Amino acid sequence: MRARILAAATAEFGERGYEAASIRAIARRAGVDPALVHHYFDDKQRLVAEVVEVPLRPDRLVGTALDGPLDELGERLVRAVLTAWDAPAVRPAAVAALRSAIGQGPVARMLREFLRREIMLRIAVRLDDRDDPTDAEVRAELAASQLVGVIMVRYVLEFEPLASLAVDELVTRVGPAVQWHLTGRPPGA
Repeated sequence: MRARILAAATAEFGERGYEAASIRAIARRAGVDPALVHHYFDDKQRLVAEVVEVPLRPDRLVGTALDGPLDELGERLVRAVLTAWDAPAVRPAAVAALRSAIGQGPVARMLREFLRREIMLRIAVRLDDRDDPTDAEVRAELAASQLVGVIMVRYVLEFEPLASLAVDELVTRVGPAVQWHLTGRPPGA
């Protein structure tokens, strides 16, 4: 039953994308009750993680990092992301998912929509720029671009010395740049 739901989710995400796909539509395609989908996967985010076979919930990872003072968010995000990617159980699947996300096709589209909605927009909401929500989205995307750049160089391209640099060192070096993007001002300003 679980495999049938996963197959239906893969097809639904592929055809409709992450945002348009619903638990009900996935259940209908699998020929099961939506409650059974929730029983096996809790929510749509967990289903995406299973479809792309990544033992990591980026939405939860970012959600945890978002807790706490805004003036420390850059460092928390960098530490959370790098610590998760350094885990041997996560890295191979995460690298494969990243490669899929930058490719073409329905899985790439679904992953990009998932990352945009569950990560970028959640960060932007946390920035709480009521006067200019578009700027909050730009700042969130700039911060993410810093993180994705480090991920690409460290885990995909495996360039040394960055590939073997300690997480604490990377947090010290990259955290302030991410923070600047998040707040729109240099750290300490």
